[in-house]
Amino acid sequence: MTDTNQTTEAAATEAPAPQKIGMDIGDILNILPHRYPFLLIDRVTELVRMKSIVALKNVTITEPFFQGHFPDKPIMPGVLIVEAIAQAGGLLLLTEVPNRDEMLMVFTGIEKARFRRPVVPGDQLRIEVVVRAWRVTAARLEGKAYVDGKVACEATVTCRLVPRAMGAGSAEAADE
Repeated sequence: MTDTNQTTEAAATEAPAPQKIGMDIGDILNILPHRYPFLLIDRVTELVRMKSIVALKNVTITEPFFQGHFPDKPIMPGVLIVEAIAQAGGLLLLTEVPNRDEMLMVFTGIEKARFRRPVVPGDQLRIEVVVRAWRVTAARLEGKAYVDGKVACEATVTCRLVPRAMGAGSAEAADE
């Protein structure tokens, strides 16, 4: 009898498990300001508030960057894979911003970017992002992009929340 009560008491004092949610393209378009051809997230399969996100990007031959990168050997540019990691992180962070229509999440840094294998038409990127630090206006995120269970790219990105009204190039002014 004592064991059962201790188990029940322990369960009552533990925090509830984080809720995992997904998003379709309509939900994504309501949160991220990006649009075709620069929206690089097609679906969110898992989101744990303020902790992590798993998103998907279907890579197709119709992507505009494949026309020039490279015409005879199409490879997704690494910087766009890092951008997809940042967009997934932005989705995670912006879900917590009540006035997100007035704000932009902008890159402030990319660290430890590594490209492990090429991403080609027909691949599906599984993008996993974990929050390492989060303040009201800034965050540090670690992301990995996988193809068929193998790491294609990994990077740590930092970003900052700025008012849309600041305009281009004004993020530095906010630091002063």
